[in-house]
Amino acid sequence: MAAQMAVNSGASLWGPLKELWETVDGAVLRRQPESVHLLDLQLKKHKPHFLSLFKNPPKSAEQREKVRKASTDGIAIQGQQGSRLLPEQLLTEAFILSDLFDIGELSALELLLAGEQQQPYFPGLTRGLVAVLLYWDGKLCMANSLRSLIQSRQGKTFTLDLSGELVALTTRFTDELMSQGLTKRILSLVSEISVTREFERLQKERGLGNEKHRKEVSDLIKECQQALADSLFSWTCQSPLTKDDTLALIGHLEMVTAQADGSLDSVNLALVMSLLYCFDVSFIEQGTEDREDLLQALPLLTERQYVSAIHSRLMDGQPWKLPGLQAVCRLAWALSLRVLSQLPQGSALVEFTEADEALADQALLGDVFLFMKEGMLGCDSFSQEEFYIRRLHSLITDFLALMPMKVKQLRNRADEDARLVHMSLQMGSELPSSLRKDLDHLMILIGEFYSKDPFGLELGLEFWCPTESLQHTSLQGSYLGMALQRPPHKQVVLSKFVRQMGDLLPSTLYISYLRMLKGLANGPQCAHYCFSLLKTNGATHSDNIQGVSGSPVSWEHFFQSLMLYHENLRRDFPNPDAAQYRHPPLRGITQREMEGLTSFLELLTTIITWSENARLALCEHPQWAPVVVMLGLLQCSVPPILKAELLLCLAAFGKSPEIAASLWQSLEYTQILQTVRASGQRQAAGIEVELNEIESSCEEYPLTRGFCHLISTLVESSLPVNLGAGLRVPGFQPYLNFLRDSVFLPFPTRAYRRPAEKWEVADSVLEVFHKLLRNYEPQPSDFIQEVVELQGEQVPAHKPPGHSIMFHLLNDSPMLALCLSLLEEGVRQLDTYAPFPGKKHLESAVLHCLCLLDLALQKEVMFMDLLRESQASLLVSPLEQLLQGVSPQTRRADHIVNIARYLCHSSSNPEAGFQSAKILRRIANYPNIQTRLVGDFTHDQTVSDKLMAGFVECLDNEEAEEGTEKGDDLEQPKKVARIRHETQIHILNLLITSLELKAPNLALYLLGYEVKKSVSSTNLQDPGVLGCPRSCLHAILSLLQRGTEKRSGPTLTQQAPHLAELCYQVIYQLCACPDTSGPTMRYLRTSQDFLFSHLQHLPFILSGNQIAALSQMSWLMKTVAIELRVTSLNRQRSHTQRLVSLLLDDQPHAQHAVDGESGMEEETRSVSGFLHFDTVSKVRRKLLSVLDAIDFSQDMPELLQLDFFERTQIEQVISNCEHINEQGHTVCNVKLLHRVLVAEVNALQGMAAIGQRPLLMEEVNSILQQVVERNHVRRSLSAKRHALQSWRSLVETLLTACPADLIPADDRQLIIRDLLLDLHDKVLSEDAAGELMPIVAGAVFTLTAHLSQSVLSEQQQGEGLEASSGFASIANSALHLILRKLLDFILCTGGGYQRLRAHLYGSLLYYLQIAQKPEEPDTLQTGKAMWERLTAPEDGFSKLQRENLAIIESYGKALMEVVCRDACDGHEISRMLALAVLDRILSIDRQNQWLLYVCNSGYLRSLVESLRQDDAALQTMLTPQPPLLKPLYIYESKMALLTRVAKTGEGAVELLRCGLVAQLMECQVFDMVPDSDAHRLMRDPSGFIPSPLDRYRQILLPTLRLFQVILTSTSINHQQGAAQVLQWLIVHADTIQALLRCQELSMGALQELSLLTGIISKTALPGALEMGGEVNSAALMEFQGHINRFQRLCLSLLGRLAGSERERLLKQAEISAPGESAERREEMEVCANIMEYCQTLLLQSSTQAQFSICLFSPSGSEPAGRDGGRTDLPTALPSMAYSQVPSLGLILYLLKNSAADFFRFHQSHRQSLGKLQSLDQLPPEELKELCQGLVSGPGGVEKISSVQRSLLAKRRLVQLINNRAKLLALCSYVIETCLFVLWRHLEYYLLHHAPSDPKDSLLPGASLYRSRLTNDAFGGLQGSGSRGLGLSRVSQQDLDLLKSDMAAGFGEALQRKLLEVEGLYSQVRSRYTFIQALVRRLRGLLRQSKS
Repeated sequence: MAAQMAVNSGASLWGPLKELWETVDGAVLRRQPESVHLLDLQLKKHKPHFLSLFKNPPKSAEQREKVRKASTDGIAIQGQQGSRLLPEQLLTEAFILSDLFDIGELSALELLLAGEQQQPYFPGLTRGLVAVLLYWDGKLCMANSLRSLIQSRQGKTFTLDLSGELVALTTRFTDELMSQGLTKRILSLVSEISVTREFERLQKERGLGNEKHRKEVSDLIKECQQALADSLFSWTCQSPLTKDDTLALIGHLEMVTAQADGSLDSVNLALVMSLLYCFDVSFIEQGTEDREDLLQALPLLTERQYVSAIHSRLMDGQPWKLPGLQAVCRLAWALSLRVLSQLPQGSALVEFTEADEALADQALLGDVFLFMKEGMLGCDSFSQEEFYIRRLHSLITDFLALMPMKVKQLRNRADEDARLVHMSLQMGSELPSSLRKDLDHLMILIGEFYSKDPFGLELGLEFWCPTESLQHTSLQGSYLGMALQRPPHKQVVLSKFVRQMGDLLPSTLYISYLRMLKGLANGPQCAHYCFSLLKTNGATHSDNIQGVSGSPVSWEHFFQSLMLYHENLRRDFPNPDAAQYRHPPLRGITQREMEGLTSFLELLTTIITWSENARLALCEHPQWAPVVVMLGLLQCSVPPILKAELLLCLAAFGKSPEIAASLWQSLEYTQILQTVRASGQRQAAGIEVELNEIESSCEEYPLTRGFCHLISTLVESSLPVNLGAGLRVPGFQPYLNFLRDSVFLPFPTRAYRRPAEKWEVADSVLEVFHKLLRNYEPQPSDFIQEVVELQGEQVPAHKPPGHSIMFHLLNDSPMLALCLSLLEEGVRQLDTYAPFPGKKHLESAVLHCLCLLDLALQKEVMFMDLLRESQASLLVSPLEQLLQGVSPQTRRADHIVNIARYLCHSSSNPEAGFQSAKILRRIANYPNIQTRLVGDFTHDQTVSDKLMAGFVECLDNEEAEEGTEKGDDLEQPKKVARIRHETQIHILNLLITSLELKAPNLALYLLGYEVKKSVSSTNLQDPGVLGCPRSCLHAILSLLQRGTEKRSGPTLTQQAPHLAELCYQVIYQLCACPDTSGPTMRYLRTSQDFLFSHLQHLPFILSGNQIAALSQMSWLMKTVAIELRVTSLNRQRSHTQRLVSLLLDDQPHAQHAVDGESGMEEETRSVSGFLHFDTVSKVRRKLLSVLDAIDFSQDMPELLQLDFFERTQIEQVISNCEHINEQGHTVCNVKLLHRVLVAEVNALQGMAAIGQRPLLMEEVNSILQQVVERNHVRRSLSAKRHALQSWRSLVETLLTACPADLIPADDRQLIIRDLLLDLHDKVLSEDAAGELMPIVAGAVFTLTAHLSQSVLSEQQQGEGLEASSGFASIANSALHLILRKLLDFILCTGGGYQRLRAHLYGSLLYYLQIAQKPEEPDTLQTGKAMWERLTAPEDGFSKLQRENLAIIESYGKALMEVVCRDACDGHEISRMLALAVLDRILSIDRQNQWLLYVCNSGYLRSLVESLRQDDAALQTMLTPQPPLLKPLYIYESKMALLTRVAKTGEGAVELLRCGLVAQLMECQVFDMVPDSDAHRLMRDPSGFIPSPLDRYRQILLPTLRLFQVILTSTSINHQQGAAQVLQWLIVHADTIQALLRCQELSMGALQELSLLTGIISKTALPGALEMGGEVNSAALMEFQGHINRFQRLCLSLLGRLAGSERERLLKQAEISAPGESAERREEMEVCANIMEYCQTLLLQSSTQAQFSICLFSPSGSEPAGRDGGRTDLPTALPSMAYSQVPSLGLILYLLKNSAADFFRFHQSHRQSLGKLQSLDQLPPEELKELCQGLVSGPGGVEKISSVQRSLLAKRRLVQLINNRAKLLALCSYVIETCLFVLWRHLEYYLLHHAPSDPKDSLLPGASLYRSRLTNDAFGGLQGSGSRGLGLSRVSQQDLDLLKSDMAAGFGEALQRKLLEVEGLYSQVRSRYTFIQALVRRLRGLLRQSKS
């Protein structure tokens, strides 16, 4: 038992019932698919509840005990483990609730718990009060479900068109309920439930809260009663009740009483109608196909006892509590019997059918028609139910058609009575007491009944029988289609009734008959018939001698009478023969005549309101001139009531614009409102007097309201500009002043007999203001003070009325103050939630006020701008600031709060809520106001809670519906639903706008963030948790979450696409804004699992609204991208993993598995998936299916075909009307365009134009249509762009931001492959829109970059190359496919889209990088033999490269053309990338196809020639503050390409042929070396912009490299290159020499020197100049001098590097980068280049030593210190001489150092190799240290994954190894050349040189020696004859010293070292045994003495 007594926290009295109602509602009313099955389940579950309708679970002692112990022992709650202790207070409340509703204790407890749960939805209520609401809401759900189920049955009255299956189910179920006594249960419940009784009970137990709660409870109770009664009504509409049930119903009705005003309440009305439908037999005449079945089911025909029982019950003389009700039932029964008697089956019931006359008589005695009018029509709900109206219609028409004798009797009786009345009047005696007014009542009933037609049924048509065959196209009534078809009998009878009643009409019936006609004229066709009737009535008697006589009911008679009244009242004298009111009366009008006139005017108003033909016909009638006569009567002294009627009638005439214009003039002419004062007149006249004197004292204001109504109608049709011209300042102003100053401003202070009238006056006058402002567009002319001439003087002209209203609203005027106080009053009244007189008009007035404010806010910007430009002296303030003023009533600045409070009433006043939201949204655009608003909204907690609740309520509203069709033709409920939806849209837009402003703003407050503290400290909770109220964020989330658990996805995206789009946008903004991002994403992740549940349902496909679907997806994807980034950064792996796998998996998910099932299944699936991976079908990756949903094609509207307008001008106008809308799309303002075009058409003059007008208007329409289409296309394209952009950012986030190990490398490549191929397929399709290409190109770039990175990292890990067949995880074929598509994409972009191609070139470069072989470590092992290399199998890299090239070549010239064109001109970035692509392709193009093309097509020449143009731009680069660095980068790219070209022999030759060197010679930028010190200060702190010196080097070095490559490529046989380069060196000689002398040997300087010495060593050679063609001797001399200077500088440089500066350089290198020896490379290169130079010079001078030149002085001492000389030289003299010339000691020193360096480098090379081979075993610290070299920024290494780390370390080691290898090569080269130079010199000095005699005189010799050495040693280097003549002075002593020094220096140790170098290195790389031979020779030279 205990187990069964678990508490259901959803409350069994509410939760399950709510669910039941949702199922029934979904199945029956919303027709959801698959709902029948659900409904079946629910009905089975709830059957007992239906059988014991509204029965509560009983109390029991056991339950009581259990609940009592809940505070100590706890209680079990369903769905929760264990038991829960409940507080004592809750239990007390439960007992109170249990007693209050007499329900079981557990149920009461459940209700309270549910109340606690639902509390956030009911702010301001305690859980007990919420429980009360839930209790009744549960009951209501039950009743509503019952009603809907019964309505779904098939039957005789209506059908809901549901599926047969559903109808069968509900019919079966409801039949069963009925058989179990449902009717009696309903009747007893209806009489038991009573609001007052319930309220008394609740009041006693404090179960009622604030006014709103009271209203909600009473509404729920009333709705319960109503739903029950409606259930019975719906049943009887469809199928009859049984005898007992019918009698029970009659029994109930016998006891019914009326309300205070004599009408039935809506519940009893429903029951009365149920009984009338029980008696309903009208379907018998309709002859539908199921008529026979229905007849069989009708107990009236089949059951005799049924008829008998009911008959006797109704004939029973016992009076009911409401005799009128009894009469109605009797009449209905009598008519049913009359119908039965005419049927063949009726013969059996003849005893009953005989009695129909008697019953009808009884009914008439019971005043049946009076009760129908007062008791039934008087009930508000009567006109809201179509089937009530139809049934009553059939009742009235049946009586007239089926009982014609009764009608005749009534007429005779009426005639009789009329005579009696007439006599008694003449005799002056009492009226007889026996008068019956049945016919009177009948006519008035007909008039009342048909004058309301809410459903547009036009039932009154049955009373009009078309006499002639009407063929009017405008009048297709029920029987008008066929010309000669006879109308049905009933219609003939009814129309006869109308006509006969009008014949010889007794005066007593006159008014009633007019009222009846007024009702029957209600409707467009009815009005036409009635008009014709009145016309024909008069016409037949027109030839009558008595002029006026004839039928009293005709136009003729009416208008004649009016004219007579007018005549008499104007003459104003008494007339003696005024006997009857047809003749001119006495002065004044009697009461009876008043009523007659009023009735006639009402009839006239109705007819001309509905029928335009009648309006025009009457108005243009020459004799009657109704408008004139009425205006005349208005000036006479007749009662205000009549004047009001006249004004209303004129207003009806004014509906036609044709009449309105003349009516204005007449109105002005008659001075109804006095606009012109006569000079002597003291007192005002006209309507103003009547208002102030007559109406105010009567406290009734019909005339004023009528006048407002008239003006309102006229204003709508036309506003005359020149009204009253000539007599006063023309215009509308006097009328506006009257309405404002005399009507509107005093209205609150006037006295009103009828309180409601106060609001009617306000409403009618505000309506005029609203219309005037709505039609006003500010124009520049409004702000210029124009003048008019009036009676000879100039007076200022009036402004348009809208301008005046604007002016008053933009100032602190009484008008604005009154509008605002009215708003305050309105919200105060609505807050009472009680009905009060005039409520409807108050709401309408408030609505007009809100609209005025909204319009003013909308137009004020334009207004103020024009005002500013015009410099007029008007003072205005922006309305949004005036609204912040202080309210005089409350002394607080609460105007905006009042406006916002209307949102709280949006459920009852949707329009006001909508306007309020609109105003708030306009105000929200002003950032300065936002902060104040937040203060105003939050400073009072209760107001703040209310406002929040109001906003939330609007968003939560379930009735809102997004409509697509136009707003005008909707019926009311649809319209309201639409308005509610628009309100939600405005609120969301308000949030979106506010979120863009700084905090605190409205959005943060409404979404539940902290506005008092910092926003990021917010802790979002579910509503109700920690007292957190339900905020707009919760509302938005619950809107979006609806339906996410179902397969179909979030329902909002389907039902209200635009709303959903904005909701997603708000969420995105919250996630994207740094302040709100943290709290929001935490909340979405933890409480809601929002993103995952929505991502599951992507892509959203909406057939009708693709744009909205795309936007929804865009915002969602952008949010997901943020989430992925954030979770990755915070290392929340599981979250990231879930989203990633959801987006990327191509295995089907076991989605929507019920909880608890998934675990096991997952296990088995993964195992089976592992074993049979082919069996699982693949599904499309979510990312790809989202991409599929973006349609790349876009239909463009075709061009306009215009006949009249000029296309170019129209296009101009269209572009002038364009503006940027809220979403940021440029769209054309269609309304504005329409105005412009129509004004253009109206401006045309002449007859031709008038004839063409319809055609012109047609063309205007087609233009507008076109513009609408264009707008749509723009919106569509921008939605696609947005979606694609979001998709791209999501893809990029997935690939870049998420941890790499979440997606294994092989998967990663396949995913990228799929994405790339799909993207390309879409973008390359024929109809892809060009606007989307740039985004696709960007995505392709990112994807290719990641693909390349992924493939490369996979190879570096060392798998894949040899093992698999493919190149990597991704097959070669896929790679080729990608390349093909990429090239197709490049080609399809054609000539335009250059920037877009930049992305594609980038992609191509990344792609080609894949096939680039990574650096391999140079291990210095013996290379493979040539043969082995040639026969080795092709490796993956070269295979892929070969295939790539084949694909590229297959595209031929087209591709070459595009790339080359982009390389030569266009946007900078595209050029750089195109150059890079060319470079890349040239490097792999072994066949030189591309090279040939580039050379032959002239692109190469154009590139070379462009260098000259770059010169100027490059010179600007060297200024301290350069402009953009673009030219520099492009120059670098060009040089790189040219260098690439120069690497082949043909290319180099071609470059020289194009005049490359000549172009570079002309560039002056090389001579502009910046001063290094001066620019120290100008350094860019970020280090991004290089210093000027570095920039100079960036210009110089590429040129030098290019020369070096050309020199290498053109090689020995082509001296032309060398000569040209030498010329360049000489042209820029000064600069070059400056560089060679460079003082400070920094890294950059060493690079320069390295390249320069390299070039000089190849060019500045003795023979170089002869090659260069003819040069005259003077120039030759000059050149010679330059060359010598180059040589000298090079040698001295060697001295510095090898000698003096070496130590310093070493130190510097240590400081700058410890452990780095890359810097040493340049220095070694310089040494190597200079040594090579020396060697070349030596070799060129002569092949034999004895003729060689000497470059070094014969001194063996090593350099020491900076001076380069040794202090201990024996004589000072030679030391002076040698100090210029480097000594051989320097070479020896260099040799020693190089050998030492060699061993150092060799050792570090071996270490690095060792590390590389055991990379896995390296300690992490070392790995980190290695990575540090490649990762910039502190902490960079920390973030890298371990796999990445080892890859980086590997790359770094390979770098180090190869660097060392190069250094080793340089060392070895330097050693070899040093040895060679040493050997040549020593051989010369020691063997061939004859030393001079030391005894020679010193002084002359010395000078001679010095001059020779300086000039010749370096001057006479050419020619073998003059070999070293200058050294002839070297003494023997010097040579001995040299020999001993050398022998000492070149000792055993050094020799051993050198041989070891050869052993270690030269074997593999260099000339083997070369060192060995030279060492041997040197040793020999030094040993032997000179023979």
